[in-house]
Amino acid sequence: MMTRTRFIACLSFALMATLSAAAAPPEEEKKIEGLIAHVGSLKKAVFIRNGKEYDAASAAKFLKGKWEAQGKGIKTAAEFIEKVATKSSTSGKAYRIRLEDGKETDCGPYLTEQLKKG
Repeated sequence: MMTRTRFIACLSFALMATLSAAAAPPEEEKKIEGLIAHVGSLKKAVFIRNGKEYDAASAAKFLKGKWEAQGKGIKTAAEFIEKVATKSSTSGKAYRIRLEDGKETDCGPYLTEQLKKG
C-alpha cells in the first residue's frame, strides 16, 4: 500500500512539473512570432550583437533559435523580449538595432514599443 501511495505522489509531482513547464499560450506565441517576423522585415536595418553586425534575416533566425533553446520557460511576449531579445546571455551586452534612418536603439525597448502597437 505504501508503494502505491508513493507512486501516486511521484506521479502527482511529475504532472505538476509538466504543467508548470507548459509552453506559452497560443496568443502569446503569435505575439512572439510576430515580433520575430517584424525583426525579419526590417530589411535595411542592422542588428548589432556583441559588437558584430547582422542583417534582418540573420537577426530573426537568431532570435527564433534562442527562443526555441529556452524551451517552455517563456510564457509571454514580454518575457521573450526580456529574456531573449534584450541582451546577450553570454556577454550581457545589449542587442542594438540601427534603423534605416541611421538611428540606433536598444532592441529591448524597441520591441516593447512594437508589442504595444500590436
